[in-house]
Amino acid sequence: MKFLKYPSRTIMAGLLGLSTLGAVTLAGAVAAPPAEAGVHVGIYVPVAPPAPRREYRPVRPGPRAIWVPGYWRWTGHGHVWVGGVWRVPPRHYHEWVPGHWRHAPGGWVWIDGHWR
Repeated sequence: MKFLKYPSRTIMAGLLGLSTLGAVTLAGAVAAPPAEAGVHVGIYVPVAPPAPRREYRPVRPGPRAIWVPGYWRWTGHGHVWVGGVWRVPPRHYHEWVPGHWRHAPGGWVWIDGHWR
């Protein structure tokens, strides 16, 4: 078996192409968090969520900031409260549609919040 001391240009170009393709693929995989993207994942939870909590809203950080209310997140073992935050919409005319739990046959399903 013969080992190349210096790899050929064809091999190097192929490796560079594969690494670039991998970077582009990974970059697309982390484009936006689910809550921002409005992605709906059909996970059924057998336990109803508790009533929403009353939240303290800190001072609004800027004139464009919109309050995104907190919600109950399912951990696989129980519900955990995720507190609300101020967010700046992607466009000046967008408004936040809060996520919510919907009762369905087989349990409760979470519908993600999104900008519209």
